[in-house]
Amino acid sequence: MPMVERCTTLTGIEDEPGYVRLVSGFMFPQQDGERSWIKERLVSKDSSSHSFVYKMEASNVGLDGSINSLKLDDYGDESTLIQWSFEINPLEDVSENSLVDYLGFLYKSCINKIEGAVEAASRNNSPPQ
Repeated sequence: MPMVERCTTLTGIEDEPGYVRLVSGFMFPQQDGERSWIKERLVSKDSSSHSFVYKMEASNVGLDGSINSLKLDDYGDESTLIQWSFEINPLEDVSENSLVDYLGFLYKSCINKIEGAVEAASRNNSPPQ
């Protein structure tokens, strides 16, 4: 995520279910201007289906208990469908529309960063011209 400044391992082995990390940065604006933070646990990861699921265990943004899932589907012809879902409990004093708008912005930023990384990797792996 472009707004993430730090991702710190708390327990477990990265990429294995049970792995817990603390993500901090400016993903969700705070009224006091402080960085937001989310403690996430990796629920599942399947490299063969290019998918993972994280559960947000604690945060200062009200997302405790939320589930974040991502799956990549190869559509051939050098295109990939990104399926990104977010299951969230209702938040106090936050309208559904504003949350959907913000999450849309957040995930579009992430998808643009993924796209840039894929393009850079393909340029680095192409034969010299």
